[in-house]
Amino acid sequence: MRIKLAAPASFSFGVALPWGVPLEQWPDDVVVQMPRGISRNVVRFVRDDRGTVFALKELPQRVAEKEYDLLRCLRERGLPSVEAVGLVSERADAGGAPLLTVLVTRYLERAMPYRLLFERGESLADRERLLDALVDLLIRLHLSGFYWGDCSLSNTLFRRDAGRLAAYLVDAETGELHEELSDGLRGYDVELARDNVAGELMDLAAGPGLPDGLDPVDTAMELQARYHRLWHELTRDELFSPDEQFRVQSRIRTLNDYGFDVDELELITAGEAGDGAARTGARLLMRPKVVETGHHKRRLTQLTGLVAEENQSRQLLNDIRRYKAQLELEEGHPLSELMAAHRWVHEVYAPLLDAVPEDLRHKLDDPELYFQVLEHRWYLSEAQGRDVGTDAALADYLDTVLPTLPDRPLMADGEVWPEP
Repeated sequence: MRIKLAAPASFSFGVALPWGVPLEQWPDDVVVQMPRGISRNVVRFVRDDRGTVFALKELPQRVAEKEYDLLRCLRERGLPSVEAVGLVSERADAGGAPLLTVLVTRYLERAMPYRLLFERGESLADRERLLDALVDLLIRLHLSGFYWGDCSLSNTLFRRDAGRLAAYLVDAETGELHEELSDGLRGYDVELARDNVAGELMDLAAGPGLPDGLDPVDTAMELQARYHRLWHELTRDELFSPDEQFRVQSRIRTLNDYGFDVDELELITAGEAGDGAARTGARLLMRPKVVETGHHKRRLTQLTGLVAEENQSRQLLNDIRRYKAQLELEEGHPLSELMAAHRWVHEVYAPLLDAVPEDLRHKLDDPELYFQVLEHRWYLSEAQGRDVGTDAALADYLDTVLPTLPDRPLMADGEVWPEP
């Protein structure tokens, strides 16, 4: 047996697990039950003594090695995917018969497979949020030159992200990494995603059912249309006059509204772009070099040490700015952003979370819980025509909203989820 680890300290099991037995035969006292999607391969979950959960998947060795390398590349590029931890190969049973290689990934905490979203009646399981999350993920992968080859709801996990969904790739068996994807490869990838999503939603409709108004075929077609609209907006060239600089900022804001940051802008003369000598020097061509989002997430961590999803981070940064302005008004002197963020953590963020009863605290991760209280304060204030304040909003939220939410998946240890 051979164990290959990306970070040896991250996976402490070593030879302690029954590697000489096929995964489907592992005893109940070794594996833990976790929410999971449909998989063509055998998948089991284990938990170490630090509480970290790992997903183990059996694959032919060449396929496992390829997926391991691809997942590591995706993580290095900051793309939303599970983290590859290691490979266990050259396995054999007690009689010496060879066994499949095991790919080890870190279980994505607080993540939900799409079936769980629907079966538990999650409010996030609506067409718009689901499509936005999946299209966003697919475009980020394509911009980085990654061809998925099997984009589907089953190969994706979803996390709450400030009222939206963030999607993560969990299966890269069929993936390919290129310098740049051709239009043909991109188009084929989107067609596969369309067909897969239609089939998965039809399967749900025939079983537990779908929300009213969610048609499988219409939803799959809208996925394809939405992808092409957003891809065009992100990658199209735009000509403008030198005195139309305001249009550059307008374009950047549009891209930001879609959730993408702009690394830099390429400005060249129209003639150099090959659109005719008659217009050379008369106009400029703007080519945005779009990179994966993450500015707000990185900035929040730099200022506070907190780790949150991108939209959560954006909302928390806005609250820090609001608190900074309030402090400067009350105290009569300017504050640095770093000092304001430090005070916000200790005077606003942490006290609010500490006020949540322990038996309810586990239902949401901390950034999402804080965001939802902010949203609840806004709704109550709108209804009453005045600012109700955070204390009153928190009390009402704890009384009327948080107790009704389902437990987050990671806390479901011991509860047996239906196998696909």
